[in-house]
Amino acid sequence: MADAPITQDVLTIPRKLPEGPVNLVGLTRDAMREVLIASGTPEKQAKMRVGQIWQWIYQWGVRDFAVMTNLSKAYRAELAEKFVIEIPEVVSKQVSEDGTRKWLVRIAGGHEVEVVYIPEEGRGTLCISSQVGCTLTCSFCHTGTQKLVRNLTAGEIVGQVMMARDDLDEWPVPGAPKDETRLLSNIVLMGMGEPLYNFENVRDAMKIAMDEEGIQLSRRRITLSTSGVVPEIERTANEIGCQLAVSFHATTDEVRDKLVPINKRWNIEALLEALKAYPRGRNSERITFEYVMLHGVNDSDEDAHRLIKLIEGIPAKINLIPFNEWPGAPYTRSSNNRIRAFANIIYNAGYASPIRTPRGEDIMAACGQLKSATERARKSRKEIAAEAGLG
Repeated sequence: MADAPITQDVLTIPRKLPEGPVNLVGLTRDAMREVLIASGTPEKQAKMRVGQIWQWIYQWGVRDFAVMTNLSKAYRAELAEKFVIEIPEVVSKQVSEDGTRKWLVRIAGGHEVEVVYIPEEGRGTLCISSQVGCTLTCSFCHTGTQKLVRNLTAGEIVGQVMMARDDLDEWPVPGAPKDETRLLSNIVLMGMGEPLYNFENVRDAMKIAMDEEGIQLSRRRITLSTSGVVPEIERTANEIGCQLAVSFHATTDEVRDKLVPINKRWNIEALLEALKAYPRGRNSERITFEYVMLHGVNDSDEDAHRLIKLIEGIPAKINLIPFNEWPGAPYTRSSNNRIRAFANIIYNAGYASPIRTPRGEDIMAACGQLKSATERARKSRKEIAAEAGLG
């Protein structure tokens, strides 16, 4: 018998009355065409109108129909009556000593998620969320201690990108010379939630981000991180085509069952088989294995050698992540010497093994630290360890 549906779309649509203006943000081109026709736009003009409105929203960052000067005044007024252009609302913003920015944003229903921007030389990466909370309960992840509330809509996902571009003042000016410099050059789906449990909305949002007449991010500059939702991995390659990262973190099922409980459904063997068959898994587009370094849990030389054997035959790089501690965490970070020794074993086997530099720790913006400000109730270290099966 086939597995139950993987996505959790029943949780996607925020509770709201059906009447009222329709938000155009997050609609695919086809969906936007349909709502325009349904609202009275002649069918023969609809495709052209979609192209015009699309550019204003996603290329220029315009939220006011009155500014869309290549549309007639009467049509602009009609659009303003029936539609809105809305993105998540910024509740608060923090800036780290290292320049990392973290925003708490509010979405429909009053729910909140966090978004992080990491500036680097010549580039900038935006870490966006796909769910409010998370179902995965990974024991080392602060976000995983927050229960899932619902999936984000495509508009709420791509709206995080638009919000960040607002704050970075990065929308180009119509008619101005083109500037190839991008402050926001990369997207990683590594924020709150498991992206492959909200596949359709993530896919539609990323298609919008990649559209050549809009935000214009290359698929190779978008990385989707999954904890191992095996049935959706091939679909990711075929329908999104972005880079893939896997939250791996262990070399035995016994340890991974505790660290990443989804392993109990799709174990290491099943996950690796799916990755070996990944259509984009070739040397030019290696799969990233994310591996958080936990003292005395997964950081031994034996673990490093097992990891090399497990990924044999998969074009890969190993991204070693020093554990970012949070209040009540049941783990501690591996020592710098232990991390370097682990990295050297991986590197000597022929795999890139960069050690991620923690960013934004002083504002709880580092990997695994995100958690909605409305869900800050602290559990004791003993309670969290018990839930993780480590007590």
